[in-house]
Amino acid sequence: MTVGFDETVTMDTVRNHNMPDDAWCAIHGTVYDITKFSKVHPGGDIIMLAAGKEATILFETYHIKGVPDAVLRKYKVGKLPQGKKGETSHMPTGLDSASYYSWDSEFYRVLRERVAKKLAEPGLMQRARMELWAKAIFLLAGFWGSLYAMCVLDPHGGAMVAAVTLGVFAAFVGTCIQHDGSHGAFSKSRFMNKAAGWTLDMIGASAMTWEMQHVLGHHPYTNLIEMENGLAKVKGADVDPKKVDQESDPDVFSTYPMLRLHPWHRQRFYHKFQHLYAPFIFGFMTINKVISQDVGVVLRKRLFQIDANCRYGSPWYVARFWIMKLLTTLYTVALPMYMQGPAQGLKLFFMAHFTCGEVLATMFIVNHIIEGVSYASKDAVKGVMAPPRTVHGVTPMQVTQKALSAAESTKSDADKTTMIPLNDWAAVQCQTSVNWAVGSWFWNHFSGGLNHQIEHHCFPQNPHTVNVYISGIVKETCEEYGVPYQAEISLFSAYFKMLSHLRTLGNEDLTARST
Repeated sequence: MTVGFDETVTMDTVRNHNMPDDAWCAIHGTVYDITKFSKVHPGGDIIMLAAGKEATILFETYHIKGVPDAVLRKYKVGKLPQGKKGETSHMPTGLDSASYYSWDSEFYRVLRERVAKKLAEPGLMQRARMELWAKAIFLLAGFWGSLYAMCVLDPHGGAMVAAVTLGVFAAFVGTCIQHDGSHGAFSKSRFMNKAAGWTLDMIGASAMTWEMQHVLGHHPYTNLIEMENGLAKVKGADVDPKKVDQESDPDVFSTYPMLRLHPWHRQRFYHKFQHLYAPFIFGFMTINKVISQDVGVVLRKRLFQIDANCRYGSPWYVARFWIMKLLTTLYTVALPMYMQGPAQGLKLFFMAHFTCGEVLATMFIVNHIIEGVSYASKDAVKGVMAPPRTVHGVTPMQVTQKALSAAESTKSDADKTTMIPLNDWAAVQCQTSVNWAVGSWFWNHFSGGLNHQIEHHCFPQNPHTVNVYISGIVKETCEEYGVPYQAEISLFSAYFKMLSHLRTLGNEDLTARST
C-alpha cells in the first residue's frame, strides 16, 4: 500500500501493518514505514516493537539526542487525523480521546540535554560498560555453576543450597543483563544486545513476551490503567487488541494474582489480608510467567491489550520460542530430575524459581506500589483523564508546583519557571515511580539499577550502570521545575512501606479518590 506524505492515514490502518515484514508506526501524529529501516537501525530490531502502534513514547525515550529530520522523512507515509480538540488521535475507531500524555513542556527536553551532556564526559560510558561486562561474566558463571551444583551435590543438602543460589543468580541475570539487553542498553552492538536479551530465555522465560509486557506496556504507561476495560485486561479476557486503547500498564497489575495493586481494581474480601500473604505470592512470579503467560502470549499473539504480532507474527521467532522452552526444560527440569530423582528434581526446580521470583519482586514492586506513589487512570470512551493521584486523592505535582510558585512569587513573570502540565509524560513517570538508596554504587549494581527507577524510566536506553551518575541531575532538574522526586533511604524502608501500602489498598475503597 502506498500513500502520499500529506495523506491522512487512520490508526486502524497503522494497526494492520503490525508484522515483522510489514511494519508501520505513528510518532507525534506522523506515520512511518519502518520495515526496511529495521534492518539498519543502530539500536537493533527493538524498533520492530513499534510495528502497528502509536510509538511516540518509545521514540522520545530511546533517542536521547534525537533523530535527524532527514532520516525521518525517508520513511514518512502520511499523517494521522486530528482529534476533537485538535490533538492527534491514535485511538481505535470509536475512541475519540487522544493520548493521556502531553509533550508540550520543556521539562523532558531540558532533562535529556543535561543527561546527554553528563554522559558525554570522557571515560564515563566506558567505565559503565566495563562494570556491566564484568558483572555479566560473574553472573553467568554463577548461574551455570549453581545449576551444575544442584545436579551433583547431595540432593537433601548442598543441592538445595545450590537451588537457592541458582534462583538468586537467575534473578540478577534478569535485572543486570537481560533487562539492559532487551532495552537495547547493554552494548552498542546490535548482536550483543540481542544476545543479552536472550539470557531471559536461558533462565526459562521468554524475552519476547517480556518485551510485550515491559517495553510496550509498563514503561510507556507506568501505573496507568484504562478504566473501562482495565479489569477485563488484567483478568485476561479475550479483548481484540485492535479495538481497545493501548495506553494501559499490564506489568505491575497482571503479574501477581490475588493482589489489589491499583485503586481502580475491584476490592475482594481477601485483599484486606494481602499485606500478609503478598510476600508468599511474589515467589510465584517467575513460574507463572514461564509456564502460563509465555505460552498464552505466543498462542494468542497478544498480551492483554498489546498486539504481539511484531514478534510472534514471525514463524522464526515462534520456532525460537519453542526451541528455547524445550532446551531450558531439559537442563532446568529434566536434568535435575534425572540426576537427583524425579521428586527431588522437581522440588529443586521449584525452589530455584520461588527464590528467583521473590528476589525480583522484592526489588521491583517497591518502585511502583508504595506509599506516596501516584496512579493514573483514563476512560478512553468517555474522554475522562484523571491526573496522577495517590490513593488518598493527592496529585503530588500540584503540591510541588504550588510550593515552587510560592517560592518564586517575588520574581517577574519572565523569570518564573514554566509550569509543567500535570500529564507531562516525564513528570508522570516521576510521580508513578519511586527510587530507593539513591546514589549508592553498591545498590545500583546489586539491583541492576532498579533502585534508580525514575532515571531508568526516563532513560531506558542507558545501561543501568550510569544511573548512579545521572541521579543528581535528574533530582535537581525535577526540583527546578516543581516535579516530585520520591526516594526512600533503603530497600528495607521501601519494602515495609510497600507492605503498608498494600494494606491500605486492601482495606479501603479508594476508587472515588483516585478518579
